[in-house]
Amino acid sequence: MATARNERGSGARGRPRNGRIEREYAKHLRQLAGHVGSIVDRYEQGLESLPGLQRLLQSYAEGLVPWAKRVSLKMIKEVDGRDRAAWASLGFALSAQLHRDLRTAPMQEAFRKLQELQVDLITSIPSKAAQRVAELTVKGLTSGVRAKEVAKAIAETTQITKERATLIARTETSRAASTLLHVRCDSVGATHYVWRTSEDSDVRPGHKAMSGKVYEWANPPAVNEGGRIMRHHPGEIWNCRCYAEPIVPDPYQPDRRR
Repeated sequence: MATARNERGSGARGRPRNGRIEREYAKHLRQLAGHVGSIVDRYEQGLESLPGLQRLLQSYAEGLVPWAKRVSLKMIKEVDGRDRAAWASLGFALSAQLHRDLRTAPMQEAFRKLQELQVDLITSIPSKAAQRVAELTVKGLTSGVRAKEVAKAIAETTQITKERATLIARTETSRAASTLLHVRCDSVGATHYVWRTSEDSDVRPGHKAMSGKVYEWANPPAVNEGGRIMRHHPGEIWNCRCYAEPIVPDPYQPDRRR
């Protein structure tokens, strides 16, 4: 096997450019977080009002499902479009057979699973906010923390919820890209890839150690995540900007003697 190269010697696919997609997804999720914060801001402290807040946010989460499906599917389709364009750009460097095989990749099941995950994450935003308020309220009533301090902590829920929304958008856009690439690699028998990083100062030490090494899709590598060993592919964990450069089987390479 060989990593797909074009005549200028660059990598098979290059760094994915999903920044605009991520920003748009994050904008939608932060708007949702702002609405959740508005609900929390009307909360009157005290255990007696907690059930009402939790019911309200749970009802809000359930009503979000159709919207969450539309927003998440749009993100997934746009990431898929970028992935298809990346493969198509190799048309002069790879055989026509590869492109025919790519068109038969089972993408619908991958779409379905990704969308289900996104809907779960989006609808968890209100419930996580409710859980935080409940924990702060109970802590204030049982540990002697001053009411003023509890109120201040609850008021920070909106910002914390927006930060979580941003993290979801960043992580899930990368996860979608990695998942869809994996499916297409399976369809052409590209069983291995080269781990690539964004090659800047923000790359985590554990990910920097993976850079340039070859791994197998069927066997996620062990990555040092701040002292904790976790198995995952590039782009499949929070805040990861790494990506996989597929190694395309030799039969797909063009015969340059013609």
